[in-house]
Amino acid sequence: MKWEHALKDYQLYLRIERGLSDNSIAGYSRDIKKLMDYLEAHNISVSPISIETDTIQVFIYQAAKSLNARSQARLISGLRGFFTYLVFEDYRTSNPLELIESPKIGRKLPDTLEEEEIDALIAAIDLSKPEGERNRAILETLYGCGLRVSELTNLKISDLFFDEGFIKVTGKGDKQRFVPIVPATQKYITIYMNEIRSHMTIQSGHEDTLFLNRRGKQLTRAMIFTIIRQLAEKIGLKKQISPHTFRHSFATHLLKNEADLRSIQLMLGHESITTTEIYVHLDKSHLAKVIRQYHPRG
Repeated sequence: MKWEHALKDYQLYLRIERGLSDNSIAGYSRDIKKLMDYLEAHNISVSPISIETDTIQVFIYQAAKSLNARSQARLISGLRGFFTYLVFEDYRTSNPLELIESPKIGRKLPDTLEEEEIDALIAAIDLSKPEGERNRAILETLYGCGLRVSELTNLKISDLFFDEGFIKVTGKGDKQRFVPIVPATQKYITIYMNEIRSHMTIQSGHEDTLFLNRRGKQLTRAMIFTIIRQLAEKIGLKKQISPHTFRHSFATHLLKNEADLRSIQLMLGHESITTTEIYVHLDKSHLAKVIRQYHPRG
């Protein structure tokens, strides 16, 4: 079995069997391609079936020189998943990464913004330009609904159920969920749709896409990052922020205002509540308040 064939089969498995998004598949593929490039650069002729632990160990040691602990752990995890697939499909009898340990890393707490910082970012938007109303609606939607950036760019007009107070969101693995949307966020989306989007020339295939670029096509993830980075520079914000920062802030602010963890989990679309629990670590005062309010000895 050649590496290219094994990688192609694995990508198909990730898409069909596991229902992963294109972005996730690309991430896993990069880990395997790094190993393939290393083998080619060092003229090491081994197949995915015959490669042994020692060869992979040396590769990881070399790669670790330019990677932090978290990136090393990601690389090892990606390769381990690939070889687990080969074992599962009976191409191999064992996983060569079974004895390779990942570096110890602490749980990284997500960066968040204060409400005042979010207000300052939105206030910095130039509403005199056509894209201003769009950008305000984008930031309000990221923060007001806790969306991932890909969920935002893929949002459709047909996903808006304003009368019921919800939007339909398609998340990881094409799993859909309904997320509440508050009247303020509805207002800014409506203004954008009525005053800006309705006057645009929309390209074929994008008629139902909510947020469009100036050419009438779906916005890219990179464009959302650029919009946020430029606003952060404009107000002199020192934090390193991204679209995901608004999602983290959404969850953290809900928790601080005493929303229950299960509800936050459903709105974020987390499969496991363990993923949502990371937000508890951001505000220890919340834990003390829970004890005082609900424990018999509180």
